[in-house]
Amino acid sequence: MGVTEKLAELGLTLPPVVPPVASYVPAVRSGDHVFTSGQLPMVDGALTATGKVGAEVSAEDATAAARVCALNALAAIDALVGIDSVVRIVKVVGFVASAPGFTGQPGVINGASNLLGELFGDAGIHARSAVGVAELPLGAAVEVEMIVEVAPA
Repeated sequence: MGVTEKLAELGLTLPPVVPPVASYVPAVRSGDHVFTSGQLPMVDGALTATGKVGAEVSAEDATAAARVCALNALAAIDALVGIDSVVRIVKVVGFVASAPGFTGQPGVINGASNLLGELFGDAGIHARSAVGVAELPLGAAVEVEMIVEVAPA
């Protein structure tokens, strides 16, 4: 079963690609890899979670936001090369706007990682970093970027 069918089975659709908010593109291909820009939890042009996780945003809401970030990254990949050309998820980097003392960044970024596992199975198992930061663009609570391997062009 391809990723497109798996998305449908899970009741998900890839959203439109989120337009860049500065001077960059959503994704770039280099050889057999696609690198996404950091994706925020945007749905229909609005952030789903703003503020610091562990203060204004619960860990649960941030985890859901990380899932949205992953869907947005997949949409950028799909627009560039087609989602079904993804061979494996290589690396995920997640940034969490964290309140002082919040140390649950890995759990928050599981929102993205678990979705990738659901969609890609063993090919969705990836290397990862989950980093707490003071601020993210537009006040977002979470940001996720990916590196994926794709079928040769």
